[in-house]
Amino acid sequence: MNISLLFKIAAVGILVSILSQVLKHSGREEQAFLTSLAGLLLVLFWIVPYIYDLFVSIQDLFSL
Repeated sequence: MNISLLFKIAAVGILVSILSQVLKHSGREEQAFLTSLAGLLLVLFWIVPYIYDLFVSIQDLFSL
């Protein structure tokens, strides 16, 4: 896992939280929710290959 991935996740988190707060204060709660959901999905798409590699490594370790 690269340190750049952690920086990307942190940047997305900061950006999503700022956008969410701005949208909530302007009365657009639905769009704030969708922004948060989009940020979560983006980060999950980045992390899923690493989780898959982790499970493959555990499976190889215990040779199931």
